[in-house]
Amino acid sequence: MTEPIVANSVLPARREPFRLRTADGLDLVAELALPLAAEPVGTIVTVHPLPTHGGMMDSHVLRKMSWRLPALADLAILRFNTRGTTSAAGTSDGAFDSGNGEGLDLRAAIEETVRRGLPAPWLVGWSFGTDVILKHGDVDPVRGAVLLSPPLRYSTDADLAAWGPAGRPVVCLVPELDDYLRPDAARERFAALPQAQVRGVEGAKHLWVGERFVKIVLDEVVGEVVPDRVPLPTEWSGPMERWSDL
Repeated sequence: MTEPIVANSVLPARREPFRLRTADGLDLVAELALPLAAEPVGTIVTVHPLPTHGGMMDSHVLRKMSWRLPALADLAILRFNTRGTTSAAGTSDGAFDSGNGEGLDLRAAIEETVRRGLPAPWLVGWSFGTDVILKHGDVDPVRGAVLLSPPLRYSTDADLAAWGPAGRPVVCLVPELDDYLRPDAARERFAALPQAQVRGVEGAKHLWVGERFVKIVLDEVVGEVVPDRVPLPTEWSGPMERWSDL
């Protein structure tokens, strides 16, 4: 029976909780979600919003990526709690470090994609996570980055400019009604990063609340990583769980 994909829909995947080990000896709570019956065609490593304001690997857009994209787009989704961050899966070692030590957390996640042989890793950050990516994510084998609601609070023009020589694509999804950085201001700030694409999203706010905006984000992300998989389906005919049932 075909059912609509709604906010709490959890589509089939192979989900593995595990721990990332950082270069400075911390253990981070993490999860890898893989397609159930196929090899992944691409990989997304997510970096969550500000943990001092409730951000974590389960922040809703990132959680929905892991619930849907392995099934809908054959993508591997790696989520993790940065140092000192707590979610339902547990608390990562360490303490919040304003985007500095979190670079080691991101590096551990990228290295995990290499260790597991996961293909074509892209980085997806949201709010604080975009600063971590801009400061530390311009490294091999990263293919590019998608930034959701970038506030540019911890990253500098020099961090942005450093992405220029390698030419990795950087797509910035900026809500029209963002609390911190709106599209016109974002275009001015991202002028320091030559290949940045700033895409304003009409009616959206910083937290991307509402399935209409989640669908926009997921389509934009998948459109960068595996363009032939968009637009994503809005219905599912196979097994499906609901978050409240888990």
